[in-house]
Amino acid sequence: MAPSTPRLVVPIDLKKKPWEQKLPLHNRWHPQIPPVEEIKAGEIFRVEMVDWTGGIIRDDDSALDVKFIDLSTVHYLSGPIRVLDVDGVPAKPGDLLAVEICNLGPLPGDEWGYTATFDRENGGGFLTDHFPCATKAIWYFEGIYAYSPHIPGVRFPGLTHPGIVGTAPSMELLNIWNERERQVEENGLQTLKLCEVLHSRPLANLPSTKGCHLGKIQKGTPEWERIAREAARTIPGRENGGNCDIKNLSTGSKIYLPVFVDGANLSTGDMHFSQGDGEVSFCGAIEMSGFLELKCEIIRGGMKEYLTPMGPTPLHVNPIFEIGPVEPRFSEWLVFEGISVDESGRQHYLDASVAYKRAVLNAIDYLSKFGYSKEQMYLLLSCCPCEGRISGIVDSPNAVATLAIPTAIFDQDIRPKTKVPVGPRLVRKPDVLRCTYDGNLPTTKNPAATM
Repeated sequence: MAPSTPRLVVPIDLKKKPWEQKLPLHNRWHPQIPPVEEIKAGEIFRVEMVDWTGGIIRDDDSALDVKFIDLSTVHYLSGPIRVLDVDGVPAKPGDLLAVEICNLGPLPGDEWGYTATFDRENGGGFLTDHFPCATKAIWYFEGIYAYSPHIPGVRFPGLTHPGIVGTAPSMELLNIWNERERQVEENGLQTLKLCEVLHSRPLANLPSTKGCHLGKIQKGTPEWERIAREAARTIPGRENGGNCDIKNLSTGSKIYLPVFVDGANLSTGDMHFSQGDGEVSFCGAIEMSGFLELKCEIIRGGMKEYLTPMGPTPLHVNPIFEIGPVEPRFSEWLVFEGISVDESGRQHYLDASVAYKRAVLNAIDYLSKFGYSKEQMYLLLSCCPCEGRISGIVDSPNAVATLAIPTAIFDQDIRPKTKVPVGPRLVRKPDVLRCTYDGNLPTTKNPAATM
């Protein structure tokens, strides 16, 4: 007998705000956010999602929506979903929840997405010292392929995936998160700054009632006020999974998540049509609304059996991810190397972040020789299916990182040749949508750059 059609457990109406949905969405992690639905192990079910901003970013001819976005509101997640076994017994703390992605894609009638960089004064990002302006590129989908009128001459298949899949933390784990992230914030730039050339801000995103949405919990009640002051932001990945942005978690993937509360309380969101390793522009995948069709299994006692704590408590564990069998096939790549020496020439000791930044900057500068603006290439390397690697982390003092770009995504040969390409035929117009930068923070200029 054929299996039944996946049951829709979280529907989305794109004409409504996240808090107006039939099952209201949430944008924080807390054990007391109530589940909106429950499913049984082995059941295939469908979850629909808004884009991570809840529809703030529009398909239009301006990047002002990116420049002035209120980042306190993101990410909007569908769920929580309570998971039971076939006998109706909920998942228990200490179990593993195996979540299989059976199918996924954009929501019908909403087959478009966007890639962007935030203004340096409102979000910033990995290369914000080089690119302080808010920018945006719109992408349109043709089946498995994406193209952008703002980055012409490029087309590639997407490896669609959710940026966020996670379970609810226990109160004990939530307190651990808040304490350690508060320590990072309070210790300040002088002691815990990643490195001067990355300009990553803020150091942590601590709980805040501003922009907070807690699903079914009514705003303005004493319960809402208490939970909103405790609930963790969804910005980083943590022990519960969360915002890991692993581009290969596509069709056929399986995610083994630790369970910290009764029922697991599974949530998901931040759908991506495609993403490069690192999502380097921060708003860097092709962000979209979408759906997942999932199947869950409960592995009783699986945390203790399979996850070794790396920290002071049994809660200091991390998920396991099983990559699915479906991904684009590329046979030719152009690979850019970076080492842990920054743009000023300063040596850093085995710093993989500096090395990866160098690799990305090297790729951007090289590709701009083929008629593209550097902003176009920054956005492209954030969302196309490029491969980032830590190639060396042991040979003092230089960490080595690489960024591999599939050459087939371009409509021209981008490999080095005897004759450097010249002429107006190379100019790619129009450019990305761009705002002015009105702040006064210093920007990084490469004194040796030729363009």
